[in-house]
This record gives sequence, structure tokens and C-alpha cells, in this order.
Amino acid sequence: MKLGRSVEEAGVSLAQRTTRRSFLGRLGRGVVALAGGSFVAVALAPEQASARYWYFCGHTYTTRSCPHPFKPLSRVDYLGYPVNPTTGQPVDDKGRPYTDPKTQRRRLMCEQRVPDMYPYTGHPRYGGGWNRCCGRRVRHIKDCCSKSDTRINGDRAVRGYCYGGTKVFCVGYQELNIRC
Repeated sequence: MKLGRSVEEAGVSLAQRTTRRSFLGRLGRGVVALAGGSFVAVALAPEQASARYWYFCGHTYTTRSCPHPFKPLSRVDYLGYPVNPTTGQPVDDKGRPYTDPKTQRRRLMCEQRVPDMYPYTGHPRYGGGWNRCCGRRVRHIKDCCSKSDTRINGDRAVRGYCYGGTKVFCVGYQELNIRC
């Protein structure tokens, strides 16, 4: 009985000290170290891989941001036009406050800027997305989907939350007026 209680206490202690992701990462590196040797486990350490990952408030991902004047913070409004990531005010393609449509250019990030800069993407459109709590507000992360087999960062494209045969090319986000 005493042994069972100490195992339970150890499990609770471990759960309080680690997140699910860090626990699974350690467990996975341990299995790889047993199967393939320590040099393989070192290569999988998160510190070694940090250059390949980008960060979006609570979510580490491998697909870079879509073209945006404030890259990597590719915040858009509900229509998909770029906005200032801090103030939420509309900006033109150069990041200046958007005040004069006659003299300033402001294009949709996924549907217009991506194919202009990366013609091989075809006609990209936003697919699905997911939500994260960021700064006590819900942030909706959006996948810009195309028929390209390569993502913006040069890696092989993944399906993500894209529709009918398209794959994630890049990502953007929208701040929602919902508290979390």
C-alpha cells in the first residue's frame, strides 16, 4: 500500500513539473536514444531544432507567415487584408497606415500577395484554422491553402486544415474580440 502511494505521488509531482508536450518530447527522445544511439537523440533536442520553427502565441509551427509588412506577425482583418499587429489598424502593403486608397496599395494577404510573390501557388485561398488564447483574447490562426507541394519555407507541404486537394502554403492570424 505504501509503495502504491509513493508511485502515485511521484506521478502527480511529475505532472505538476512538466507539460504534456515536454513529457512526450522527453519520452520520444528516450526511445530514440535506446533504438538509435545518443547521437540521434541529441539531433532531436528542441534546442537544435529551434531554427526550423516559428512561434504564434502558444503554438509552435513549421510553416512560416504569409507575406505581410510586419512579418512574421501576419495579422489580418476578417476579410484577409493586413492590419498592424499591435493596434489592429489597416495598413498598406508597405506597412504604412492605410488612409488613401487612391495612392496606396492594399492587397489581400493570401489571395493576392501570395500568388504575386509565388506564382507557382496558383489561386490560394484561406482554408480552415484553429484558435489559441493569446493575451487573454482568442487568436484565430488561418491556413492559406494552395495546390503547391512546397510551403513558403521550402519544406514539403502538409494538408493542415485545407480543403479539397490543397495544402498549407503559409499562415496568418486574426485577433478576435473574444476573451479567454
